[in-house]
Amino acid sequence: MHAAIFLDRDGTLIEDVGIITDPSQIRLYPETIPTLRELGRHFELFVVTNQNGIAKGVITPQQADAVNAALDQTLRQHGVAIRRWYVCPHHRHDGCACIKPNPTFLRQAAAAFGLDLKRSYVIGDHPHDPATADAVGATGLYVLTGHGQRHLSELPEKYPVFQNLSAAAEWILTQKTA
Repeated sequence: MHAAIFLDRDGTLIEDVGIITDPSQIRLYPETIPTLRELGRHFELFVVTNQNGIAKGVITPQQADAVNAALDQTLRQHGVAIRRWYVCPHHRHDGCACIKPNPTFLRQAAAAFGLDLKRSYVIGDHPHDPATADAVGATGLYVLTGHGQRHLSELPEKYPVFQNLSAAAEWILTQKTA
């Protein structure tokens, strides 16, 4: 069984510029590609993203898919393979099973790809990102990019906090070799 890294999209991999309706709005953080390339040598990589702009009618599912496909293509061109993109299109108050911190997508990935969730990590810039790890025994990590600084006071102290994805990855790789 493989370990995995489950990554939030906006504010973790790319700048959070609001609801992205077109691939031209994607702004990668400078550390994203080299960091994912290194993590991909040791872990299966997945993206789990809440895109409530779909439920709000601000973006269509097709637009969200086009943004993800463009980002995926850019990452692949640089040697980064995201195994699957999981998108929750609902409002938080809809009570769906797929919105973070519900671990539905983590469980689906584990079943589809033979993952060991207890050796896996969830990284994001909202408190619900690391909380997604809790129900499946994974490790949740919080980054201060995106909305991370704004929501830091809401974050339970149990989650490690990092300046950015690169710092979180360094910590993960240190844990792997410890």
